[in-house]
Amino acid sequence: MRYEYYSNLALVSSAVVYMLAMFAHAAEWAAARRLSVTEPAERELVNVAAADNVRPELVVRPELVEGHHQSGSASEPQDQAAVSRRVEQFGRMGVALTIIGFLLSVAGVVTRALAAHRAPWGNMFEFTVMAMVFIVGVYLIMVWRAGVRWLGLPVTLLAAVGNGLAVTVFYVAVAPLVPALHSVWFLIHIVAAAISGAAFNVGGVMSILYLVKKRAEERDNVHGYLERLPSSRKIDLIAYRFLAFAFPLWTFTVVAGAIWAEYAWGRYWGWDPKETWALVTWVIYAGYLHARSTAGWRGTRAAVIAIVGLASFWFNFVGINLFVSGLHSYAGI
Repeated sequence: MRYEYYSNLALVSSAVVYMLAMFAHAAEWAAARRLSVTEPAERELVNVAAADNVRPELVVRPELVEGHHQSGSASEPQDQAAVSRRVEQFGRMGVALTIIGFLLSVAGVVTRALAAHRAPWGNMFEFTVMAMVFIVGVYLIMVWRAGVRWLGLPVTLLAAVGNGLAVTVFYVAVAPLVPALHSVWFLIHIVAAAISGAAFNVGGVMSILYLVKKRAEERDNVHGYLERLPSSRKIDLIAYRFLAFAFPLWTFTVVAGAIWAEYAWGRYWGWDPKETWALVTWVIYAGYLHARSTAGWRGTRAAVIAIVGLASFWFNFVGINLFVSGLHSYAGI
């Protein structure tokens, strides 16, 4: 059908554009490695100056640091300005390409809905591209409102892989829904799962970045693009807020799925593999929130739990669908 063709074309194009955006952000990170970094000897002099209440700029001179020469000091600020401009150019390019990829994905989802004459999330392929729309949409809103372009590399990597797998491995032709899916809960349950999944993914990506930044801070080796990230403490707090938002929505997803199961199969809970692993994911994130609020688990331990929860979410979404048979196999690929 014509709409199906345009949908496939838009989604394939979005995967390619997301990959280009990922390369642009990778170049942004690589270019930032050339930005000046405070050398260990320089840090030591700065600390001594601070301890003696002396202005650091009066103590730290280029000729006191190994590798700095008087003749090159004048051109260094110009070189650093050029590098900063290059980093900014690659970053802006990455965001622009991400916006184009997002619009192509939205077009692909809309034309898929027109081709199928229904909501476009009736199988694994459709849910994947819809989930990527939510994830990238959340990221772009955060870039606009909070300036978190530093999430660009992992988000575009996720979007490129997600849409790439969708159009190559998960793809199925447009087909009518199976009888079990004909319910208003089809809309409610899937949309809630997609939104909470997007928040879980953003929180999980931030938890990974937290571990990277924390390790660099502990080694006193924060350089390159890591200098542009917020402190590890702030990253941990932002990740917590996303996961705290996602958890009640995931709880609603599980409850809505149980209500839908009673409508479709005559029972609320049957320990189907998909149901069971959704509960496992819920328990992991419940443990994450409980550990933070009662035991004071923050930082590294909380980030590890968040990453385990993200792995559980993706296994429930991909592994169960591909490798385990059950009542949810109708959603397959």
